[in-house]
Amino acid sequence: MKYKLIFLATIIINPINLYGQDGSWEELLERGRQLYFEDVSCWVCHGDNAEGRVGPSLQYGPSPMLMQDQLDSNPQMAVVVAELNPDIDDLIALASYISHSNGHEVTRSDLQGWQASLEIMAANKEDEDVDFFLTERDMLVMQIQDFQTVIDDWQRRAKLGSLKREYEVEVIETYELGDAKFSPEPNSLYFYENTGGTGRRVYDASIERTSLNQVVVGNATSREVITSGKIPQELTGAVHTTVLSPDGKNVYIIGPTTGLPQMTQGVTNVPAGMSGMSGMAGMGVGSSVLRSTATLLKVDAFTLQPIKQLAVGGRMHHAQIFQDKYILIDTFVSDPDGLDIFLLDPATDKIIGGVKSEDLGGSNYTAFTDDEFIYVLMQPGNDGGSIVSAAYTASGQHAAWRPFWVAKIDPETWEVVAEYPYRGYRGDWIVIDNSGENIFVPAAGSANVTKVNTTNGAIEWSAAVGMGPYGATLNADETELWVANKGEGVGGVGRTITVIDVASGQQLETVFSGYGVDHVLLSPNGKEMWATSNSEGRIYVFDATTREQIKIIDMPNRGNAHGLVWVYYDEQGQGRVVRDQGNFHNGINPVEGLTVGN
Repeated sequence: MKYKLIFLATIIINPINLYGQDGSWEELLERGRQLYFEDVSCWVCHGDNAEGRVGPSLQYGPSPMLMQDQLDSNPQMAVVVAELNPDIDDLIALASYISHSNGHEVTRSDLQGWQASLEIMAANKEDEDVDFFLTERDMLVMQIQDFQTVIDDWQRRAKLGSLKREYEVEVIETYELGDAKFSPEPNSLYFYENTGGTGRRVYDASIERTSLNQVVVGNATSREVITSGKIPQELTGAVHTTVLSPDGKNVYIIGPTTGLPQMTQGVTNVPAGMSGMSGMAGMGVGSSVLRSTATLLKVDAFTLQPIKQLAVGGRMHHAQIFQDKYILIDTFVSDPDGLDIFLLDPATDKIIGGVKSEDLGGSNYTAFTDDEFIYVLMQPGNDGGSIVSAAYTASGQHAAWRPFWVAKIDPETWEVVAEYPYRGYRGDWIVIDNSGENIFVPAAGSANVTKVNTTNGAIEWSAAVGMGPYGATLNADETELWVANKGEGVGGVGRTITVIDVASGQQLETVFSGYGVDHVLLSPNGKEMWATSNSEGRIYVFDATTREQIKIIDMPNRGNAHGLVWVYYDEQGQGRVVRDQGNFHNGINPVEGLTVGN
């Protein structure tokens, strides 16, 4: 099979004649306008006024030669070539329309020069036409290269109707309350951090890391650790998040394993150099421990010691507050009758409802909420969706994956009301803007982040970031997205944060931080970015405006930092969570900021 590359079409008419001779200047501009606003054309990426959207602004007035160069060399222009396939006349009309619309004069001399230059480019391209042999596999790959095919061919994965399932929580053990280690001052803001034991190394040979899990408390204003409480060794597990009850009275942290490992397909055959604690297990998934169910510990927020051990039917991965009342929990793995995503009532320690991932049409990774809907990162089954596949791709053993998507669940009915395929592989996080109109999905397996419109599922833009991106957050006015480049799933340990312009998807800056930062969160005052480092057992604090590092907070024994929660205590000493890994809570607006004093 042969495939001929054709670069420029032949000239059909002479556009110069449209300028003051056989035709009119107005006809040339109208032709350019029609081309610009074709269904699949310039406006899609560059905006109605050429101001820039996914693509850059064109308001400077690009020449038709530059347009042709982009058509020839930029892979993102392939869809325009396929749908529009502009010839020389079209390019001149487009350039004239864009320039004129943005206040740039186009003269007869310009038109003549453009046509001459384009004819030379066309002649040169004729010499470069080459025949390539394409295999049947080549043709299949070419058919799926354009992400639009995923959108066009998308079929619903989730089952129809209510997917609600129940699970009865079991109280395994209760413990004495003990003495308080922490007494909050009224009108003060504190942070809570759950830390784990070994698994990722500290880049400081003088530090001895604890093998015990801890709940750490610090003063959020002075940015200093106050105290910590070690979890008894027999109750420890693999920590991956920090979450508190909405009233700030209880912390939840993973407990010990209860079941046999449930290994995912392919885990036992990891790429060379990716096995062991420094490889797959060290990155959070792939070890037998994390593929088995575990208990959940309910810890008193003042004594910092467990008060209950609960069997919730799965191993908690991430969690966050829902509607200032419940806790949304997703799991690494669940029991046969357990749930993969569920809502826990901390007042009763009962599950009020949840879903199984198979009913969603794949395997879940983690879930987020805007307090109205639940958004679940979905993976295309165990054969291509796990962290192992990210490692395979990084090592060149996987060439392509099936599409990944986000499932949107209405917790009132427990129905999936929308599905959003996104660009990239193995999404790790979802950021939802205040309007609920857009979600942002960093993808570890493809080192990019995608902005998706929740109204119609359209991809607004997709931008490259650092290796293995994980957590992300918006700044106070939602003009910037900060993405933590953790090195998730690719065998590396990143140490940067990429700052992206929310409107255009353009990279604004690369901020250097700690190794293995996975969660980055805007603080309740709306002025600081706090980033938790797994590898170093630290929290890095940055000025959200200047992006300068202003503080490093060492965790006790440099335990792995996972997630972050801020709790505010009012003048009566009543606590309320104002920020966790999901969003702001209890009426806090980061634009106004939470002002406190000690």
